[in-house]
Amino acid sequence: MKFQPIDQFAATLPPDKRASVYQSTKATHEKRTKLLFDQFADPNRLREIAGGIKQHAIENLDTLLPRVEAKLKANGVRVHWAATADSACATVLGIMRARGATRMVKAKTMVSEEIELAPYLEKHGMEALETDLGEFIVQIDHDHPSHIVRPIIHKNRREIATSFEREGLGAYDDDPGTITRRARHFLRHKYLAADVGLTGANFISAESGRIVLVTNEGNSRFCLAATKCHIALVGIEKVVARDRDLALLLNLLGRSATAQELTAYTEFISGPKAAAQPDGPEEMHVIFVDNGRTEVLASECREILRCIRCGACLNVCPVYRQVSGHGYRSVYPGPVGAVLSPLLLGKKFPQKADLAKASSLCGACHEVCPVNIPIPDLLLRLRHRAKEESVPSPGTPPMGAWALLASQPTAWKAALAGGRVLNYLPAKLLPVPALHTWAATHTLPPWRGGEFRKWLRQRPKP
Repeated sequence: MKFQPIDQFAATLPPDKRASVYQSTKATHEKRTKLLFDQFADPNRLREIAGGIKQHAIENLDTLLPRVEAKLKANGVRVHWAATADSACATVLGIMRARGATRMVKAKTMVSEEIELAPYLEKHGMEALETDLGEFIVQIDHDHPSHIVRPIIHKNRREIATSFEREGLGAYDDDPGTITRRARHFLRHKYLAADVGLTGANFISAESGRIVLVTNEGNSRFCLAATKCHIALVGIEKVVARDRDLALLLNLLGRSATAQELTAYTEFISGPKAAAQPDGPEEMHVIFVDNGRTEVLASECREILRCIRCGACLNVCPVYRQVSGHGYRSVYPGPVGAVLSPLLLGKKFPQKADLAKASSLCGACHEVCPVNIPIPDLLLRLRHRAKEESVPSPGTPPMGAWALLASQPTAWKAALAGGRVLNYLPAKLLPVPALHTWAATHTLPPWRGGEFRKWLRQRPKP
């Protein structure tokens, strides 16, 4: 994606797209809050417990990953390890070629978006069709997802109807029911003709080796019903220690992601079909993907690996609501993306270091996170890292002069006394030329400095 500072991107966002994002995120956040506090006496305590479960898991991956590998193999699953995005894509391609497969149907998986699997397979002559409705629309539009849970939160039904007409799926009709039926009719034939079904995994238990899939459309079941080979792409951080941990995590995931008590389809998959089962994949592969996660685990921001991809932090974030997901230049947008996306780049961290400044640090993202990730603290750590590595920050005025002024009491008092002049000084006459561009796109509040000191002097002594 072409680089553009997030504030500049927001300034060019069409009003209808901003309205779509704002209204959807606001409604989901409000439903989520009501549901949690109506049904649980102390939801914040549940968040703390869930955060502890996930933190324990990521800090013990060195023992949990061998355990889950052994369980998977005992269940008849073939296990692969991919250190990079390229190796993960190559592994999927190798499995397909070994079976003589050319057609894949995909359930929604963030890891496949992260490693750009579909374009990779298409480049090598394979069909890789997205079957989640939102991801399908993103794919036919050659677009990018704008939300972790709702890929097309930035689109309205008129745009979708236009896309369907363009792709030959029927005459223009923006009725949601009609759009859904047309997608089902098109995809049903693709499910039956596919050779391979690919999914992600919301969780995977080291105790039983069971993969947990959570969806609301049932498309993951269709992906696996007729195909003979199931491939699951799993980030190494998706492992949990025990089956019992899933009870709490699934309760919080549904409520946090879509304000549901439980998502419509929750599947537990142990391995390929048993001999007595009439249908289902005869062969199952699990590919554990690192792609920078080990480096994140070794960093001071390792808590971000707790993330269960619910999107609650996006729904509450005032910056995301104004920018939408595309402003973050990553498959992981919003507050979680502002932390995770730069970290996954490793040595290329400077390319997205600016995302850590796309936050008001209001703390709302931490308050809603179902696994209690201290996102504002992590953003501050990344800002500090960017400063230590001398990473340029486009659009940010130089702060050296302010720091010097703020550390000199006499100079600071003098500046407070003359500060009201700024209320009448045009931006182009500001004393620091570098501030002119910044001031042109920022409205300064009226100057009210100095009132506290005046109040304190006049306050009667006790």
